[in-house]
Amino acid sequence: MTSGEPTPGPGTPRGVSRELSRGVSRRGVLGLSAAGVAALVGGGALGRATAAGPGPIPVTGPGAASGVGGGHATSTTVYPFEGPHQAGITTPVQDHLHFAAFDLSARATREDVVELLQDWTYAASRVTQGLDVSASGALGGPVTSPPDDTGEALDLGASGLTVTIGLGPTLFELDGEDRFGIADRRPAVLEAMPPFLGDALRTEWSHGDLCIQACADDPQVAVHAVRNMSRIAFGRAHVRWSQMGFGRTSKTSAAQATPRNLFGFKDGTANILGTEQERLEEFVWVPPGTPGAGAGDWMAGGSYLVARKIEMLLEPWDRTGLSEQERVFGRDKRIGAPLTGGNEFTEPVFDDDRIDIAAHVRLAHPTNNAGATMLRRGYNYVDGTNPLGRLDAGLFFLAYVNDPATFVGVQRSLSTDLLNEYIRHIGSAVFAIPPGVEPGGWIGETLFT
Repeated sequence: MTSGEPTPGPGTPRGVSRELSRGVSRRGVLGLSAAGVAALVGGGALGRATAAGPGPIPVTGPGAASGVGGGHATSTTVYPFEGPHQAGITTPVQDHLHFAAFDLSARATREDVVELLQDWTYAASRVTQGLDVSASGALGGPVTSPPDDTGEALDLGASGLTVTIGLGPTLFELDGEDRFGIADRRPAVLEAMPPFLGDALRTEWSHGDLCIQACADDPQVAVHAVRNMSRIAFGRAHVRWSQMGFGRTSKTSAAQATPRNLFGFKDGTANILGTEQERLEEFVWVPPGTPGAGAGDWMAGGSYLVARKIEMLLEPWDRTGLSEQERVFGRDKRIGAPLTGGNEFTEPVFDDDRIDIAAHVRLAHPTNNAGATMLRRGYNYVDGTNPLGRLDAGLFFLAYVNDPATFVGVQRSLSTDLLNEYIRHIGSAVFAIPPGVEPGGWIGETLFT
């Protein structure tokens, strides 16, 4: 990445200070301390946690890949930041994820929240184009002051980075308190997930006031985005938990092959693609005038994100016979076809007893869930080993819907899933994803204005 010209970049919010127009808010950057870094990479913070408009565009100006830097092959893939919907939803799923949930400071004010969302928008509009988070960046500021940008993404290019910003239920109201004067604008559907049979949720992997989803072709570029968003938030918000992911478990483009999860099965065969506009309008984007969508219709064009951290019990699975594994999923392991025959994309035949009554494909299929459909873009994760010496690994499930009740219904259908013997849900969160921005706008502007 490069610092670029010393002028406001795309997405600089209207009406923000001249200080922000020069780059990232100095309040956010100068507040960095060792404690701030520790919040991101130590303790419980570091997780073991079609773009709007046209598709990817090559970069030939500032921020373009310049060869190989830092031992990484650079990528010139750039996705537009601005548009009617936030990037990182229908964008072709990148190979790497860094997701972070944030809690706001107990002393944060409404003005702090607005300023933070403006600052994040400005920084995101730059890093997604292969630039540093501000005009002075990693190398252009005073040598006696901390740089505006941490610099680990220098020379790596944009690497297909998308940054998606979300708002949690507790941003609107916490323990009955209208924290920022927006409680009456909370969509009725935006609430914590209800308990599900078999849940083993841990608070350190659940909830949050805000979230950042950074997806990229290079893991260091995704980490760079979240790391700098955390620095910018200093004094206003801190990381509650975060999650690294690799090896996407779904596709949103016909050009992408269906990936495999850590159980070795193809995942997301029938996922919504970024080009399927009718399905996106029906299942993903919040339409104007939706009942219970909150005062002011501010979520029109947005979506809702359900995040679930699902631990996979790999050792028991790895001792299970192939025929049993296929019975659990209801699919052939080699090509992904349903056990009733055909190829990966052949519709299962559910009145055929070759698919077990409790097979995953049967219980999760839209035809058995009143047509419920989600746009999935989850990732595998491996966080080392647990105290028993077993792999701490699983699926970080991410799904976009225009009503979280869609996920609730499907998850309840899965209560008798054969797969439950081999998985455990340990984290849960839901976020409102506001619509995208026009030039000069900022994420969340439709809510706060």
